[in-house]
Amino acid sequence: MILAYRLLRLVETHSEALAAGLLEKTHSSPLLPGYTHVPPEELNERVHEIYRHLAEWLLGKSDLDIEERYLRIGAKRAEQGVPLSQLIWVIILTKNNLWDFLKQQAVIDRPVEIAGELEVEQLLDQFFDRAIYYAAVGYERFEAAASERTLPKDSLKVSTVG
Repeated sequence: MILAYRLLRLVETHSEALAAGLLEKTHSSPLLPGYTHVPPEELNERVHEIYRHLAEWLLGKSDLDIEERYLRIGAKRAEQGVPLSQLIWVIILTKNNLWDFLKQQAVIDRPVEIAGELEVEQLLDQFFDRAIYYAAVGYERFEAAASERTLPKDSLKVSTVG
């Protein structure tokens, strides 16, 4: 666990550079045209906050904390007109950006270090899997609520014919 914590602290120390790198990848990716609707400073702030407090998110936050944060992010991206597939791809890019950094930084030469790296990988996978799920739920809830607001009142009536 000590190595895992050291790796997480390393990420937190480099959080600004990691966030800036992800922002660049997001804006240069042909897969993410919908992110032109997301102000760069907003995306940078969200990602930087995760990287800056990664140990807390992975080790201290509950599933409810992750749920609340990513429900809001999913709803916000839906409101901004970002397609769901692109929202999911940015979360995956956030994880991959982080993992690429850790692979560059980690020098593993003992079995205990391999175990620490695997522990970090498992924690990251769990966190980002939950983030994707809750972001999608938040997105879908926003879309459903928006759809209900635009339906004419007569279309909501249930037919009793038959």
